[in-house]
Amino acid sequence: MKLKPNFNGALIVSAALLGTTAAGLPLYHAIVRRQLARVFVELGRGNPEVALSGLATDFEHHFAGDNPLGGVRHSRRAMEQWFGRLYRLYPGLHFTIKHVAASGPPWDTTAVIEWRDQATLASGEPYDNDGVHVVRLRWGKLVSLHAYPDTEVVATASRRMAERGVEEARAPQIED
Repeated sequence: MKLKPNFNGALIVSAALLGTTAAGLPLYHAIVRRQLARVFVELGRGNPEVALSGLATDFEHHFAGDNPLGGVRHSRRAMEQWFGRLYRLYPGLHFTIKHVAASGPPWDTTAVIEWRDQATLASGEPYDNDGVHVVRLRWGKLVSLHAYPDTEVVATASRRMAERGVEEARAPQIED
C-alpha cells in the first residue's frame, strides 16, 4: 500500500491503489476523516494555513447567514481576510468535532463535519455554537465548503459585539 504526502502534508491514497472499485474506499475515507479533523484542530490553534493550503485553484467557501462572516468567497486573498476577521471577532476559537463522515471516490469526495465551537467574543463574552460543514474534495483539494452554524447564535453574537463597540462586528461581508 502506498501513501504519499501532498504538498500540504495531507496523505492521499494513490489512485492506482484505489482504482475505480470501492475496495480501497474505507481506507481513503478514514484518511479524509482524520485529515479534516486535523484541519479543525489547527484552526483551533489559530493556524488557518493548513486550511488555506488545501484549497483548490477554483473553490467556493460559503458561510451561512446575514452576519460579518457570512457570504461567499472564491479567492485565497478573500479567505485570508475572512480568517483574519474570524480570529479578531472570536479570539480563542476552538472546535470539538462530534462526527465526521466521508463518501465518494478521490475525484469527487463529500464529507460532513458536525462540530461545536467555543470562543470568547471580541467584546469579552463567552460564545459557543453548533454547526455542520459540508465539504467537497477533488484529489485532496477543497473545491466547496458550505458552513452551517446556528446563524441566530452568530447574528446575536455580532449584535452584542457591535453594541459594545466592536466595529468589525458591523462590517459588510467579505465576498468576491
